Amino acid sequence: MVPGVANAQRDFDRRRAAVARTQKARRRWRGVVVTGAVAATAVAGSIGTSTDTAWFRNLDKPRWYPPAVAFPTAWTVLYALIAWAATRGLNRADRRGRRRIAAHLAANLGLNAAWSWTFFRARRPGLSLGTILALDASNVALVRAVGRHDATAGAALVPYVGWTAFATALTEELWYRNR
Repeated sequence: MVPGVANAQRDFDRRRAAVARTQKARRRWRGVVVTGAVAATAVAGSIGTSTDTAWFRNLDKPRWYPPAVAFPTAWTVLYALIAWAATRGLNRADRRGRRRIAAHLAANLGLNAAWSWTFFRARRPGLSLGTILALDASNVALVRAVGRHDATAGAALVPYVGWTAFATALTEELWYRNR
């Protein structure tokens, strides 16, 4: 092999390896940031949730209200799916797609945490109904934004959409029964 060509090939290979390491580090960093944001949302929502108050215990609840253990169980799985799907979508998207996914995720997580505070702390089922309806719309936008870049990641968010649709019906029923 010609010496100049061999040197150029080695330089090219080194640069390509450096780019690959940088891209891998960025993918990991996105995962850390997304997981941290989702965990912060879970903590904020948990702090905002208080089921041991007289106000909550005395609400007229429908027969189809789930057992208390269903909520933390479902949310643990859903938060893991949100973190995984958003990270995968971000890692598969171009710069514009990443911005779109990040914006939808930020809005979604904000609405997600806000529901607990409007329902349990503010004790405003009507306001929390408005919050969760906005969350439902945000869920659809997030699924579309993520799914545009990775169909599997978008599909992984469908249980979240289903659970919040159920939570919307439950919130509406609680508001209706207790206004």
